[in-house]
Amino acid sequence: MITFFIFLSIIIQETDVQKTALFNGKDLTGWEIYGTEKWYVDNGELICESGPDQGYGYLGTVDSYQDIDLSLEFKQEANGNSGVFFRSSIEGTKIKGWQAEVAPPGNDSGGIYESYGRGWLIKPEAGKDRALKMGEWNTMRIKVQGDQVTTWINGEMMIQLTDEKIGKAQGKIALQIHDGGGIKVRWRNIYLLD
Repeated sequence: MITFFIFLSIIIQETDVQKTALFNGKDLTGWEIYGTEKWYVDNGELICESGPDQGYGYLGTVDSYQDIDLSLEFKQEANGNSGVFFRSSIEGTKIKGWQAEVAPPGNDSGGIYESYGRGWLIKPEAGKDRALKMGEWNTMRIKVQGDQVTTWINGEMMIQLTDEKIGKAQGKIALQIHDGGGIKVRWRNIYLLD
């Protein structure tokens, strides 16, 4: 009987989660492009791809957020160096804020980097990025509440961080394409979880 109650409780908790879609699967409504790199929608997927300038590029939400529980899927093609910013501000291609890294294996995916600030705040423990599947769909979750940040890739917790500076900020959610050229990343199912 106890086992059944626990199972039922898990089902109720999962079905009670409300999702707010940030990407409609059709176009870039609700988002703004920063820079000259390519951002487009194809077959229900949001795609970022290096352009001829081979510079940094961002796709930021029109709205700003503070506390978030963000879930999204990504598939890295080619180099795949990207990231997901939160509580960030963007001018041109200069972004200030915090990035949950999305990169090829061995490059600290799920770690937190402060752009135009302190640099790396925390990297996942060695070997944790085995959860990342290069060239396949991966799920990333980023939970930011007050000064607490937690990231997961494919259900495996990558980092937990407490940071006073993050706790005082709010701003846009933004997807990044790294400079250097040759990068292509696909995104889908971008949701805020309540």
